[in-house]
Amino acid sequence: MYDASPAVERVEEVARQAGDGRPTLAHWLTALLEDDMGRPAALLERAGVDLVAVQAAVASADTPPAPDCTRLYGTARELGVRLKADPSLTTDLVFVAVLLADADLTARLGLAVEQLFALMRTAETDTGAAFTGGELVISDPPEHLAAARAVDVNLNRSREALRVLDDYARFVLDDRGLTEQVKKLRHALVEASARLPHSLLLAARDTPNDVGTTVGTTREYARTTPAEVATVNVKRLQEALRSAEEYGKVLDAGFGKAVEVIRYEAYTLERQLVRGEDAKAKLADARLYVLLTGSQCVAGLDWIIEQAALGGADVFQLREKTLTDRELIARAKRVREWTRKAGVLFVMNDRPDIARLVDADGVHLGQDDLPVAAARRIVGPDLLIGVSTHTIEQVRRAITDGADYIGIGPTFPSSTKQFEAFAGLDFVREVAAETTLPAFALGGINTSNVAEVAAAGAKRIAVSAAVATAAEPRAAAVALRWALVGSV
Repeated sequence: MYDASPAVERVEEVARQAGDGRPTLAHWLTALLEDDMGRPAALLERAGVDLVAVQAAVASADTPPAPDCTRLYGTARELGVRLKADPSLTTDLVFVAVLLADADLTARLGLAVEQLFALMRTAETDTGAAFTGGELVISDPPEHLAAARAVDVNLNRSREALRVLDDYARFVLDDRGLTEQVKKLRHALVEASARLPHSLLLAARDTPNDVGTTVGTTREYARTTPAEVATVNVKRLQEALRSAEEYGKVLDAGFGKAVEVIRYEAYTLERQLVRGEDAKAKLADARLYVLLTGSQCVAGLDWIIEQAALGGADVFQLREKTLTDRELIARAKRVREWTRKAGVLFVMNDRPDIARLVDADGVHLGQDDLPVAAARRIVGPDLLIGVSTHTIEQVRRAITDGADYIGIGPTFPSSTKQFEAFAGLDFVREVAAETTLPAFALGGINTSNVAEVAAAGAKRIAVSAAVATAAEPRAAAVALRWALVGSV
C-alpha cells in the first residue's frame, strides 16, 4: 500500500518489539533517532538541536499509544507529496508524522515542526547543481562526487557493522555497558555525517553500477559463532572508517578528523569485545575464587587448595604482603604446582613479573598497582588480568583498559583486610546491571551472608577467611558454591 523504504520497515519492527506490539510515540521516536541511516538524527543536527538531549527527553517522556501504521504512514505520505513531490516513505517523513501526532510532546521536546519542514525542502532542492540563465553550474567538482561516493559507501558499511555489534552486545552478551558504548559510536557517526551535505552523498550513490557488488568470496558466508560475527564486523567497521576518513578529507577536513576519533574508539571496542570473550571462556564456569595468605591459613596451603578445589573452588589467588621476593617466588612456584595438580586457575596478586616467572594463569591488580596496559606488557597476551573496583566509574575504566575480570566490593567488613568504606550490596546490583564481564563480589562474604550477595545479582564471589580458616575447607567451598549455583 505504501512505498516504504527498508529503513522505515526496520524502524517499525524495532518500535513494535519495544512496545510488545503496541508501540507508543516514544517507542517510534527512539527507533527513528537510533536508526543507522540517520535521517531524523541528521535532520535535528541541521536544525541545531541537541540530539542527545532530545533522546533523553524522549526516553523519560510519558507518551500515548502511537496511531496505527495506516494513519501514521498516510500522514507521512501526504508530507512527502507536499514537501518533496514524492509519495515514497522515508524515515524523516515518518519522524515528522509522529511529531504531528502529539503537539504537546513536540513542544516539550523543544522542536519546531515548521523549521523541520523548511530544512526538508532545502535538502530536496539542494542537488549540488543549479540552472542560472540557461547555463548549468556545478557546485561540486567531479572529484568531489567520486570522493562522496566512497564516503557514502563506507558510511553505510560502518552503520551496518555498528548495528551488528549493537545486536551482539545487546542480545548475545546481554551487556548494558558495551551496548551503550556501541550506541555512542553510532550517534558520533551520525554527528560526523551531518557535516557533509546529505544531497551530495545521495547524488554520488550509484549502487546498480558498483562493480564491487558482484565480487565476493566464499569466506563472506562462513560464520561459525556469534563471537566470530562480532570479530569480523569490528574489523569491517575499522576498515570502513579509515576509508571514509581519508576520502572525507577531500570534502571536509573536520569530517575526516571526527571519523578518525571514532576509528580510534573502534580499536578500543574491539579489545573489549574480543578480550572479553576470551576471558569469559576461561572463566565461564568459575564461581568461587579463594584468596590465600599463608600466615592466615589454619593448615598448609597445599591441603587447603586440594580440599577447596574438591569442594568447587575454581580460582586461587596468592596474596602475600610480607615475604621477600625470593620467598614469594618460592611459594608461588609451589602454589602453581598444587593448583595445576588440582586442575584450577592460579592468580598472582599485585606482581605481574612474578606471575609470568612462575607461569601463573593471571595477575590481580588493585587501584594503586600497575595499570592494566603496563601489566599486559609484562605478562603477555594470554594471562588473565583482574582489577579490584569499588565504584562504577572504576568498573567502566577497568573494562575500557582491557581487564579480563573484576573484583567488586568490599561488600561486608572483612576479617582479613581493612577497608575505610564499603560499596555494599547496592554496588553488586549496579555492576550486575552494567556488565557481563566476569565479576567476583568480595569482602567479608561467608556462608551466613552469601545468599544476600546472590540475591543482589552476583554470580561469582571471592572469599578468604570463609575457606582459609575453615576446619573443613571442602565443606565450606561446597556450601558457598551451592548458595550461588545450586551445585558443586
